[in-house]
Amino acid sequence: MTEMNRRTMLQALVALGGASVLNVPAVHAQAQDLVITTYGGSWEKFWRDILVPGFTEETGIAPRLDIGLGRTYTTNMRAAGAENPPYGCLMTNEIYSTVLRDEGYFEKLDLDLVPNYADLYPVATKASDGWAAVGLISPIGIGYRTDMVSTPPTSWKDLWENEELHGQLGLYNIKNSAGKMFLMLASMIYGSGIRDVETGFAKLAELGPVYQTDFNMSTAMATGEIAVAPFDFGEIARLRNQGLPVDCIIPEEGLMMWDQTFNICANTPAREAAYKYLDFVLGPKGQELLMKEFFVSPVNRTVTVPEELKRDVPVSGEAMSQFIDWDWDYMNANAEEFARRWNEIFGA
Repeated sequence: MTEMNRRTMLQALVALGGASVLNVPAVHAQAQDLVITTYGGSWEKFWRDILVPGFTEETGIAPRLDIGLGRTYTTNMRAAGAENPPYGCLMTNEIYSTVLRDEGYFEKLDLDLVPNYADLYPVATKASDGWAAVGLISPIGIGYRTDMVSTPPTSWKDLWENEELHGQLGLYNIKNSAGKMFLMLASMIYGSGIRDVETGFAKLAELGPVYQTDFNMSTAMATGEIAVAPFDFGEIARLRNQGLPVDCIIPEEGLMMWDQTFNICANTPAREAAYKYLDFVLGPKGQELLMKEFFVSPVNRTVTVPEELKRDVPVSGEAMSQFIDWDWDYMNANAEEFARRWNEIFGA
């Protein structure tokens, strides 16, 4: 194959599916195009059909999408190296972002290029200390079947102390960041703090058999296999809007959350475009689009949840101060040991 034909083929494949198609993330780094990330399924559809067209209409920039997961993006970043980033703006969970940030893959934000940053709630900025911004927050409270639970929970402690819930509990496993948060939560509530995992694991063992999932809790809730679980408010809204008898509450100790942190990759040749994309996501238009699609809590103070969405998006305004702070450095440093101990209690 000639060099010209090889280059043409590579460019065509990248244009079709992004860097992950080839598993050679440095391929597109020669180009000046903005490459951004999202997940598959409904996420990809929303990005392609709504968010990206909205961004392009406002800025004239047409980014390329790379579809994957946090683990994939981490592998791609490391394979390409910090000098040759495969992305311009990387969206992933903070548990992955904090690792890549420590390894030098991101630049500290130039806030002059992100005017909407000034309007963010503290929960969207404090974890990364100016290195990134949380663009999506999916609050996690206690979801439950209203037809299977006679006394609605009000506290995370109810998962231990309300005997009615025993044997009907679902948990995200330790592979999921929600499982790691639940370990820290038990350590915080019953121990001396989120690093008191000896107490945390002891309390987890008291829960007895639980239903575990890596990703999808909705099926088990919909079929009645479980009656209660840590649950994304947006997912509860979707189940309720399908006619299922479910609800979700803000526990008195505070909320967990799935976060999507947006990072500007160091040395990206599309730096200016990457900052425009970040500012669009954090701005009122981007936040309103995301809220309406995924029922996520808007991170921008200037965005008001409309009356017709308040039941589906109940965490906004003052409630944005109820999220618990986590120690992802500690979790990442002990990931293998904590996974082993979790699996000894609940099984893999």
